[in-house]
Amino acid sequence: MSFVQFSRISLSFAARDLLKDVSLRLAAGSRSCLTGANGSGKSTLMKIIAGKINADSGDRSVQKDTRVSYLPQSGIVHFGKSLRDEAETAFSFVHNLIERMDKAGSLLEKAKSDGLQTQVLLEEHHSLQEKIEESGYYRREGEISSVLSGLGFSKNDINRDCSEFSGGWQMRIALAKALLEKPDILLLDEPTNYLDIEARAWLEQWLNDFPGGYLLVSHDRYFLDVSVNEVYELFNGNLKRYAGNYSAYEKTRKIELEGLLKRHAEQQEEIVKTEALIRRFRYKASKAAFAQELIKRLEKMERIEIPESFKKININFPPPPHSGNIALTLEGITKSYGNRHVLSDFGLCLDARERLVVAGPNGAGKSTLLRIIAGADNDFSGSVKYGTGIKTGYFSQDASEAMDSQKTVLEFMEEESPFALIPKLRDMLGAFLFRGDDVYKNVSVLSGGEKSRLALLKMFLKPMNLLILDEPTNHLDLYSKDILLDALNKFAGTIIFVSHDRSFMEDLSTKTLELTVGSGLSPANAKLFYGNYSYYLEKVNSGDYETANIESNLQLSENSNEKTEISNEDKRALNKQKQVIIRRLEKQEAGVLQILEELEKKKAYLEVELALPDVYMDGGKTREVKRKHSECIKAIEARTHEWEEIAAQMETR
Repeated sequence: MSFVQFSRISLSFAARDLLKDVSLRLAAGSRSCLTGANGSGKSTLMKIIAGKINADSGDRSVQKDTRVSYLPQSGIVHFGKSLRDEAETAFSFVHNLIERMDKAGSLLEKAKSDGLQTQVLLEEHHSLQEKIEESGYYRREGEISSVLSGLGFSKNDINRDCSEFSGGWQMRIALAKALLEKPDILLLDEPTNYLDIEARAWLEQWLNDFPGGYLLVSHDRYFLDVSVNEVYELFNGNLKRYAGNYSAYEKTRKIELEGLLKRHAEQQEEIVKTEALIRRFRYKASKAAFAQELIKRLEKMERIEIPESFKKININFPPPPHSGNIALTLEGITKSYGNRHVLSDFGLCLDARERLVVAGPNGAGKSTLLRIIAGADNDFSGSVKYGTGIKTGYFSQDASEAMDSQKTVLEFMEEESPFALIPKLRDMLGAFLFRGDDVYKNVSVLSGGEKSRLALLKMFLKPMNLLILDEPTNHLDLYSKDILLDALNKFAGTIIFVSHDRSFMEDLSTKTLELTVGSGLSPANAKLFYGNYSYYLEKVNSGDYETANIESNLQLSENSNEKTEISNEDKRALNKQKQVIIRRLEKQEAGVLQILEELEKKKAYLEVELALPDVYMDGGKTREVKRKHSECIKAIEARTHEWEEIAAQMETR
């Protein structure tokens, strides 16, 4: 059986131990993923397994003739060949097999018919022939077509020069080659980063049928859940294996974390007490030796660390402005690119506080529709009408292009942030993967992914009640996605979004708009499903379009008199969705009431403070306390208004 095995692998960068005595075995049939916080060393470990870099120490064993294919996160560019010819290079390893088989065949012709040498050559020739057959070399045209099509390439792309493709499609080419190689062990570092949901679904099926073993790094929880049966966590240089899919790992890790948090709290308490004793006795001659002993004890103490992904950070964005019951009305929207119709006489009426996910394949017009709604594209016919009091926030896939500042990340965000949020900025930046010294980087030197995350966070700092989000989870890890999802679920406004992350789509959406690609000069088709993304998939996969609660093509207003009668099944689906919304509102209400209680306590404390002689006799102190008191009253008014809105919504449900 083909395998790669590593024992006690260690690697250090400067004074940091990135990997410490790591052991790992991958064999045919392995279905594994590697997880850990950003910067924990996942990509480095993948490169060591692939043989791209060497460890400082440890043993690497690879079964003879075992082939390992590795796909990095980014940085691969192809040029000088057509897409088809570049894909065929994946079979270049077969040329060596053919040469060896031909050589064995020539020797057979010269060998004696009944000798031991003949038997050995026959077995070798047969073995090589089997390997060539299994590689798909003789069926490579069909294999290439199948894989490229599955990853989203069209028939018209096959003869295009690779240099014509953008960065994301370059990585799809690299992924296609890695799959076509059909290695014994496949290492994929973030393979879903540049894939839409259709290509991800195809890759899931391909991996399910793959006879070899693989190790994945991904930030797509659903993709991991359906693709792996063991999880390796890299934390603080150590590697630990967990049986089961990713969700099972999270449940087990959560239980472990409870004990870890308890020990961490006890250790922190001990550290505080020890440091207090050191400060107390350090400069007393009779206790100096004792103080030094305490200092040595602290230095030798192995500090308990909490994984970043299990630190809970709650982000509350500014409360949305008050709005009417209708958030958005689209009428007669028609959009074309040359002779290609993307949208034709499209209409939609969306209630406030809905979460609409726009689904469909590449080219269906999802991003185009969002740009039109956001006002970023005015080259269309029809009308876009916002409801009363609607304030929009728009995040696009190319938001990073407008981010160019000589200020540091922290300075830039402080300039953009409302005063009340400034104390929380470091936590918010950390949640969006700007940690430690990252906040002191100049915005101008950030990568495209970093700028994209910063643009997303910047948008959330302004009060708004209609969010239009095009791929907000790109460049976020699972930890950051969970924080973003929690914040959006608590958001009291309306959300229209496009995403390729299935878990995110299912957990956030309350309605699903399906766009399909039109054929030739025909416009795309549109259907609105009165259920979240999992409800939509259930109906689509069962072919149950007739009983799905949908409205087809164009005027999709909930208030339309032409709406068809809703079946009992659909009424149950609607009631289920209402219950989801009510639970979300109850959660929001509890959070707001808790904040109000804290603000009232703060207000009462400030009023007591104003009556203290050392405050009211000092003009500077008086002004500062009055300023805080005034801010507190404004915050109470804003939160009270937010609570009234939530209560009103709950009454109408």
